[in-house]
Amino acid sequence: MAMHSAIGSRSYQPGTAIRVTPTRADKTIADIAARTTTPLLQKLGRGLSWGADEKVWLGLSTIGWLVSRGQARSVRRAANHALLVTVAVSLLPHAMKSAFSQMRPDRETIRGHLNGVHLSGNAEDAFPSGHALHMGALFSAAGTLPTPLRVGTRSIALGLCATRILILAHWASDVAVGFVIGALIERGLRVWTGYGQDGDGQT
Repeated sequence: MAMHSAIGSRSYQPGTAIRVTPTRADKTIADIAARTTTPLLQKLGRGLSWGADEKVWLGLSTIGWLVSRGQARSVRRAANHALLVTVAVSLLPHAMKSAFSQMRPDRETIRGHLNGVHLSGNAEDAFPSGHALHMGALFSAAGTLPTPLRVGTRSIALGLCATRILILAHWASDVAVGFVIGALIERGLRVWTGYGQDGDGQT
């Protein structure tokens, strides 16, 4: 994506991480978040962002998979798909973060530190957002749900992604790239799992 045209803008030795730099839009959005946030908003945002955490989704998908055994074929297939996707979008960010290096906005936006911003994760683990990968996959998978549930689920996914920007854990482009990758992984794995086919709902 054009957002990260700065990838590879510096020379690097084999085995070292590729530096990713935030765009002007990223910095503008992060600056707005830093200026308008409060300690209360930070606490709320951090609490809500747990809803997109990989540990939460790995736990939920594992429980769902166990409960689905002995259920109807469509239920088992959905549970198989959910577990496989969750494992995939949990592993990929770790691999990508070892290949790419980007400073998190909470380290670069000094003004934000005066407004209740706490540091998130490792300093140079901004790209991509692992939380956003999970939410992109959830947004995509929700396409098979009835309309009211689909709209609600997708709204939650987008809202949880926004919390990562609000608390300055990620640049907006980290979230956007992670979201798209998560959605693509979910769609791609349908070929293996058969999710969304044979009357499972909309695709």
